[in-house]
Amino acid sequence: QVLLVESGGGLVQAGGSLRLSCAASGRAFNSFFTGWFRQAPGKEREFVAGISKSGGATFYADSVKGRFTTSRDNANSTVYLQMNSLKPEDTAIYYCAAQGPNSHYYTLAYEYDFWGRGTQVTVSS
Repeated sequence: QVLLVESGGGLVQAGGSLRLSCAASGRAFNSFFTGWFRQAPGKEREFVAGISKSGGATFYADSVKGRFTTSRDNANSTVYLQMNSLKPEDTAIYYCAAQGPNSHYYTLAYEYDFWGRGTQVTVSS
């Protein structure tokens, strides 16, 4: 019902910044709570950030709180993840995901119905 495509990943030095974008098509974008997850080699996929349907509420993992900011532009069906003060431990594939109407727990990957294919973020020390 919705297609998500991430972009904006790349290589950055520690302390630098990147902005990821997630472009959506299909179902009305303002119908979905959206989240960002990341997965490093050999690690479980972990929650990074989430944003409510309207964009009025945001949620962050403790590991990124104060450094990352997520926002959305429903008119353009796009969600963003601004990443500042990046650390080597932030290196991972970052995924955009969207929940359906019956989901309730934003930190759990299995609560999301739609996923992008991911974009690589590499932070050098």
